[in-house]
Amino acid sequence: MSQTIHKFPIIEELVTYLRKDLKKNQNSKENNYILLFAYNGIGKTRLSTAFKDIGKSNTKPDTLYFNAFTEDLFHWDNDLEGDSERVLTMNAHSKFFPDLESLEIEDKIRNFLHRYVDFKFSIKIQDGIDIVTEKEIKYRAVNFSREVLIDGTMTTIDSIKISRGEESIFIWCFFLAIAQLAIDEHEEYKWVKYLYIDDPISSLDDNNAIYVASHLAQLLKEKDNKLKVIISSHHSLFYNVMWNELNETKKLKPYFLNKNKETDEYTLQYTKETPFFHHVATIKELHQAVESGKLYAFHFNILRNIMEKTSTFLGLKKFSDCIQSTSEEEEKIYSRMINILSHGNYSLFEPKEMVDENKEHFRKIFKSFVEKYNFNPELFPEEITQESQQ
Repeated sequence: MSQTIHKFPIIEELVTYLRKDLKKNQNSKENNYILLFAYNGIGKTRLSTAFKDIGKSNTKPDTLYFNAFTEDLFHWDNDLEGDSERVLTMNAHSKFFPDLESLEIEDKIRNFLHRYVDFKFSIKIQDGIDIVTEKEIKYRAVNFSREVLIDGTMTTIDSIKISRGEESIFIWCFFLAIAQLAIDEHEEYKWVKYLYIDDPISSLDDNNAIYVASHLAQLLKEKDNKLKVIISSHHSLFYNVMWNELNETKKLKPYFLNKNKETDEYTLQYTKETPFFHHVATIKELHQAVESGKLYAFHFNILRNIMEKTSTFLGLKKFSDCIQSTSEEEEKIYSRMINILSHGNYSLFEPKEMVDENKEHFRKIFKSFVEKYNFNPELFPEEITQESQQ
């Protein structure tokens, strides 16, 4: 890391610095992205809220943001009396939800959601009582359904309550749909100048964080995107993927954010060309997966991510330079295999296990990789069980 450290005694000064940093080239596409890494407890959510609040001018906002409060805009109506109509309701007072029907928001959400889950949904208008005014109102509610196999027949089960993880994914995809409208400069969202994203889907494990980061990066890198973007996270792997994806655009400024607990002073350290390298622990996890035989399609994505980090560290041109095999032709085959299999849209909640042939190829690629770069053998304990390979 660079030793350049900026200090801010109050959060408002930090926000002002970040806004000026993004505005340095307001009329160009330079510095489109700021990426912040900060551990939990630093105040990332508070920072995102302060950034949004300072952006208000004459009661008109300029920031579309996603943080812990975004999920609070949704809550469950579990139909405790009838126990049949379970819906996810939306905050009727939030400006986050404009005229959704005219925006065809359902189709836009599905464009993102189908990558992750297998349930279906519909947004409808229903009657209710405003919890603030206690008056009768109409509000939007989301009904979820899923097809299940019952007695050999696929049957649609309606009004289901999805899991907490699935709910988080749905809300995240809802936000992505709104962000897409802002990027496309839709009339309803022309007020958006900044996107501020704080710890998206923070409850996901490392494997699934790769998918979320990759899909987010592809959206932000659309050629017509004129928005300035700040992303903050405590998740090291998510940070690494975002760094690798956005750094190639030459528009990224990465920082390490910290806070002095005694003085409440914030510090911002520019990390220049060096992302956080946490890939050693990930290599150990891949070894455990290889030894146990529990190899899933997403492991190709993780292996590619590690190879990309290694190639960057060694100054190689591409990740495939890290592949070693007995023949040049086989190396080309393995390169194509990793490239294809690391870009699949696999379910976050029902991971797809590799077929036996791909498992064998994965073992060969991984073994030659760790041998070629002489990783410490102590990373790979021999006591890993191989029961699933039997």
